[in-house]
Order: sequence, then C-alpha cells, then structure tokens
Amino acid sequence: MPVIVAAGSFIAVFFLAFALLYLVFCRRQKVAWRLDRVLAWGVVPDENAPAAQTPPEKGLLVGLARFLPGTKLARGLELELQKADIPLKGAEFLTLNILTFLLPLIGISFLKGGFSALALAGGLFGALLPRLYLLQRQRGRLARFNTQIADALVLTANSLRAGYSFLQSMEITAREMQPPISSEFARALKEMNLGMPTEEALEATAKRVGSDDLDLVVTAVIIQRQVGGNLARILENIAETIRERVRIKGEIKTLTAQGRISGVIITLLPLGIGLFIFTINPGYLRTLFTHPLGKLMLGLGLVGQLLGMLIIRKIVNIEV
Repeated sequence: MPVIVAAGSFIAVFFLAFALLYLVFCRRQKVAWRLDRVLAWGVVPDENAPAAQTPPEKGLLVGLARFLPGTKLARGLELELQKADIPLKGAEFLTLNILTFLLPLIGISFLKGGFSALALAGGLFGALLPRLYLLQRQRGRLARFNTQIADALVLTANSLRAGYSFLQSMEITAREMQPPISSEFARALKEMNLGMPTEEALEATAKRVGSDDLDLVVTAVIIQRQVGGNLARILENIAETIRERVRIKGEIKTLTAQGRISGVIITLLPLGIGLFIFTINPGYLRTLFTHPLGKLMLGLGLVGQLLGMLIIRKIVNIEV
C-alpha cells in the first residue's frame, strides 16, 4: 500500500507540473508568435475569424520545420531571411535546403540504380539553389533600398522643417515611399510603439537591412539625440553625401567596365573553344579526359581560370 500511494503521488505531481509548464510556455510562445507577426507583417490574426487557406507546400514545409525549431543554424538564418524579405523562418529555410539536397540525390540514385558521384553532385547543386536565390534577393533588395534612401532622407528632413517630430516624419516617409524602405520604416515604428527604445529600433533596422548608408544615418541620428543639433540639416547633408557616393560609384563602374568584360571573356573563352572543338572533332580532346596527364592539365587549367577570375574581380572591385 505505501508503494502504491507513493507511485500515485509521484504520477499526480508529475502531471500537474507538466500541465503548469505547458500552460506557461504555450502562452509565452503564443505571445511571441503574435508579436513577431505584428513586427514582420503588421497584421494580428483574428482568432475568431476563419483560418486562411495555407498552400500545401507551405504547410508541408512548416510541418517538417517543427523538428528543427531551435537549432543554432536555423536561428542564424533568421537575419539573412529578413534581409532578403523572404517570409520564412530559419527552420523552414533549413528544411527547404535539406529537401532540395535529398530530392535530386534520391531521384538520380533511383534512375541510375545506385548511389553515384552524379547523384551527389545533383544533391549539392540542389542544396545550393536556395542559397543562391537568397543572395540574389538580398542584393536586389539592398540595391533598391540604397536608391531610395537619399529621397527618403530629404522627405524626412522636409517633414522636420514643417514642424513634425522625428517619429511623425518617419511615419510620413513610410506612407509616401515604396518598399523596401517603407516597410523597414514601418517596422521600426511598430517596434517603437511596442516599447523598444528609439536607438535600439534604429540599430535593429540597420542590422536587418545591411546598408552602409543606413548605418551612417542611424549613427548620425543617435548622436544627434544624445548631443542635440539640427536634425533636418544633418539628414540633408547625409543625403548629399549619399548622392555623391552614388555618382562616384557610377563613374568607377564606367571606368572599370573594360576590365570586367575582359574578365568575363577570359573566363568563358577557353570553355567556348573547348566546346567548339569537341563538337566538330570529339576524338581530338578525348585524351584530356582519359589520360592522367590530360586530367592534370584540365585541373591546373581550371584552377588558373578561377585564380585569374578572382584577381580581375579584386582589381575592378573598388570600394567607395
């Protein structure tokens, strides 16, 4: 009897503690999820409203991503996805990477009747595609942001001269400008309205965007809030500096166009000649792929091509 009472008491206390912990953490996760939705998209879903239809592939991705919610790599991808304005969590993007690696690997292995180097190459290429898309989205969004920031600073400075406060000027800029700068300003305003200090919200925005021009603006605004000064004049000076930087970058791009084109031609010319010779006389180049010395020559040629491309890119890439 004492053993039964002790076991029953242990089970009751265990389930009670489990229920309390579940309620506490479930509520905390729900609040964090709602805050994230407000900051990221500006919409709080109505719990009484009918659930929106989720695309099947999105639902599958979310379901699989639940197995990787707290991995360090998944958390590190959050900022990169925000820079690219991709509405995915880090775990979801990591799950997508795994799927794009496994599907070509399994498919090619099934077609070839077993694992091979071609299947591994297909899997690696498939895993690389989401990362390339992420980088492309980041570069495009950053380029659009940098083209808008000078006009946004002028609009903010004019609003300050008209008597508006800094937050009101940011709101006007977010309403009048186009994405991505309008969405970033709107998110910063939402963070401030939720209690985040202005300096921290601006620093988070600069970190999320990754623009050197915005870093300059945020630094100037934080210094002005600490020591005082004419913020409208400061923003106008920064806008003029950004315009001059854009003009100088355009001139440098024009002057280095010949070098960049030369790098492309030097990189593609051996490949083009090789394909042309292989088309008209396949046996002429077959020795390069079969003889050990030919394979060595191909490897050295490929390494030389890559080194030449990197050196030319380093020469024509001038930081302003």
